[in-house]
Amino acid sequence: MRMWSLQTQLLLPLCAVALSCVSDAAGLIHVSGYEGGQVEVSCPYSEGYGSYEKYLCKNDCGDDDVLIKTTEPNKNKYSIHDDNQQRVFTATISDLSRTDAGKYWCGVTRTGKDIYTEVDLVVGQDSCCERSTKIRSDEESSVSFSCPYESEHQNNLKYICRGNQPSTCLANAIVTSEKHETGQFRLTDDKVSRKFTITITGLTQNNIGSYLCGIHGNTGLDVFSAFELEVKEWCCVRSNKLSGIVGRPVTVQCPYPPKHRGNRKFLCKGDHRNSCTDMVTRQSRFTLQDDVSSSSFLVIITELKAEDAGTYWCGSDSQWSVGDYTKIQLSVVFPQQTSTEISTVTVVEHVGSQSTLIPGKQIKAISHFVVFIVPAVLLTLTFALVMVYKYKCNKVQGAGANRNRNKAAETEEVIGVGDIYENQDIACSKPGSSKQKSACQHDDDASETQEESVYQNYTTEDIYCNQIQIETNRR
Repeated sequence: MRMWSLQTQLLLPLCAVALSCVSDAAGLIHVSGYEGGQVEVSCPYSEGYGSYEKYLCKNDCGDDDVLIKTTEPNKNKYSIHDDNQQRVFTATISDLSRTDAGKYWCGVTRTGKDIYTEVDLVVGQDSCCERSTKIRSDEESSVSFSCPYESEHQNNLKYICRGNQPSTCLANAIVTSEKHETGQFRLTDDKVSRKFTITITGLTQNNIGSYLCGIHGNTGLDVFSAFELEVKEWCCVRSNKLSGIVGRPVTVQCPYPPKHRGNRKFLCKGDHRNSCTDMVTRQSRFTLQDDVSSSSFLVIITELKAEDAGTYWCGSDSQWSVGDYTKIQLSVVFPQQTSTEISTVTVVEHVGSQSTLIPGKQIKAISHFVVFIVPAVLLTLTFALVMVYKYKCNKVQGAGANRNRNKAAETEEVIGVGDIYENQDIACSKPGSSKQKSACQHDDDASETQEESVYQNYTTEDIYCNQIQIETNRR
């Protein structure tokens, strides 16, 4: 397997470098890769050598210079695979470093002289670039940038990727000259001016970052140019948060550039400004007042409602130029309750000398304890009237019972008028009857006033004492 046999050295003493004397070396293979990545070296061979041993070596390709061979397909960071059908064996070098750059040989072992193909490996730094072009544009707008190239790359593949890592750029290409449009991105190649242009439409904050324009070379590393895209937020003069209370007015202030003094001012509502609804022309509760001196206008919302909460946009430019509007986030809250309890009672309102009952009127209690004075008074008066009524009924029933007893006594015994007066004198003057008389007098005194209207036909109350005494004597 060694390149040089002793016989060859004797026959060719003038050859200082072995491989330079190999007459059947086939062409030159250019391979390139990036630090940290891997590279594949594809080595074709002629028909009839399918079963022969293949290998990859470096430098003079002595025994110690062989890196990998098909009889030992994996070794350290090298591997090899032989495709007998295609007559190509491929050697892979992983975890590339700058020291891996240089000259290699693809070899096929045979009797006598081996077959060799020269390989030139270039290892580049996996970052780009020393210079980067900065591009700025506004959100929701479009931006274009051009990537020049040399005349020898006129027919080469062009592409663009995100980031600044050349090793993965082609594999992660967003758009190429073969597939020239994808989503927001479009690639156009002007071969006359030798530059291709990338256009990005509908810019958003997600488009911010680094980009690489790449030109895939036939040999060696791809050629790149770097761009840094900055997208200015499509924002406003200012962004405010506002809060209002249901049922009360709220004022929205909207500044505008002095150059827009003559423009129509507006306030619209919606999550997105390009699809919001003009509120001033649709709602009578929204009133717009322009203050030219302060370059701002006010929108007054009267009788705020819960559904008024949301996102508003006020501006002075129908074209929605950047910085010519204000975004407002309005929140709506309900008024706080100042009373802790609400009770429904019947209230007596006094107007002059008249009193009016208002059933169902609500009274807001200032504390947790509510004193109902009017119901208490009414309850007391009602109770007093009931007691008086019961008392009068009992007195009337007692008088009726006494009269019935008198009638019964008269059927048993006829007493003369003279006897009645006589008995009356005795009963009321007898010492033993003083207790009864005192009781009688006490009852009479207590109810004298109330009995006048009920017993108005009686002129003296001594009769009650006579009746009691008579019945006592009869017994």
